[in-house]
Amino acid sequence: IVPTLDVAVEMVNLPQAAQPELQVALEQLAQTPFALAQEPLVRVHLLRGAEDRSILLLLMHHIVSDGWSLGILARELAALYAGYCTDTATELPDLPIQYADYAVWQRGWLAGEELERQLSYWRGQLDAAPAVLQLPTDKPRPPAQTFKGAHLNYTFGPDLGSQLRELAQTEDCTLFMLLLAAYNVFLSRYAGTDDIVVGTPIAGRTRTEMEGLIGFFVNTLALRVDLSGDPDFIEVLQRTKRTALDAYAHQELPFEKLVEELQPDRNTSQPPIVQTLFVLQENLSDDISFHGLDVTPLDFELGSAKFDLSLFMVEFAAGLTASFEYNTALFEVETIQAMLEQLETLLAAIAAQPERPISQLPLLAATDRLAMRETHAGADAPYPQAAVHELVEQQAARTPSAIAVTCGDDSVSYAELNSRANRLARQLCAAGAQAGQLVGISLPRGLDQVVSVLAVLKTGAAY
Repeated sequence: IVPTLDVAVEMVNLPQAAQPELQVALEQLAQTPFALAQEPLVRVHLLRGAEDRSILLLLMHHIVSDGWSLGILARELAALYAGYCTDTATELPDLPIQYADYAVWQRGWLAGEELERQLSYWRGQLDAAPAVLQLPTDKPRPPAQTFKGAHLNYTFGPDLGSQLRELAQTEDCTLFMLLLAAYNVFLSRYAGTDDIVVGTPIAGRTRTEMEGLIGFFVNTLALRVDLSGDPDFIEVLQRTKRTALDAYAHQELPFEKLVEELQPDRNTSQPPIVQTLFVLQENLSDDISFHGLDVTPLDFELGSAKFDLSLFMVEFAAGLTASFEYNTALFEVETIQAMLEQLETLLAAIAAQPERPISQLPLLAATDRLAMRETHAGADAPYPQAAVHELVEQQAARTPSAIAVTCGDDSVSYAELNSRANRLARQLCAAGAQAGQLVGISLPRGLDQVVSVLAVLKTGAAY
């Protein structure tokens, strides 16, 4: 902890910069990594464009700040700027504690009885939870998580937000709980499972002394909801509400400590316990006001994704917006666009008929369903005149990178499946396998069993 800290402001001149050039400049500055062992973990850039337009880019590593901190920082910066412009002294509120005080408290708390109480809850809550949420992806999962990502924004219809808020009030729930319940239904339909675990950040500022501090207090809660039995949405909402309230009562256990204690099977290709995140934020844009300036938040692409898929929703007075942050090593932008449209269809159906069983809530709009029926109505689909291994070969030629087989945490693409089967088939032929012979397979259900069946068929033998 240093007694004082000077943060240099780097000036960057962008004369007549076009938007693409500006985007590239912002991305390059934002993606420059911090050296955690060296202070400061804050960088400030002032990008000067036209005389009446500048961009203040303030970068902080997440280890020293969270979303709540940004609001504090913006208010204090605005107050100091106003004082500078008017040549008046600015008195910021005194801080009753420093972040180091919180760190010392947390270190002591993590060794006490309360830690075991919270650990006991989370062990029970996540016992036998699915290790991975198997969302269908456009590309095979790489062996190591890449963290390369993108965002896609979407604005819902003007009346949908008010309808959902009214439903939440009727059911004595928050809008967050209702939207999380809807996201659970959405994921259940996509992943084909009724056991869903979604991560959500919580502010973690459980004491008034922490409200004015800049620092990292946020924690991730793993909310597990059971959707079995094809309940109606009202029942799913109540289950989600109970899960959320219980989690809030046990929110102080750091997620990193939970992973350490549960020791889930680790896989470098995906994050542990949760692979998707849900966040509901309030619109804070109107709260930013600087003396004599017109200030507008500027969105730009950071190019990263912490999870496979994260849904960020923002509540405005007039409605709702949504944004998917997605891993570009897994998903194409067209898939994410379709997901956002389907999410809107689902939310509209929930607002209109929340008593319907969740299996009957549509993901496709009526016009899309009609188009699909018209496209396929009366179409003849002759039974393929080819053997199974030949169909796999044809599919490998069409979509080599598409996932062919998934078993647990492992999966193979069509190209890899066909290649492995070819290698084994050559070995079997060298050992004498041919048409008219039988080859015995003694393997547990899994990828190797599928490869073996295809390899035997490729030799002309039966298995």
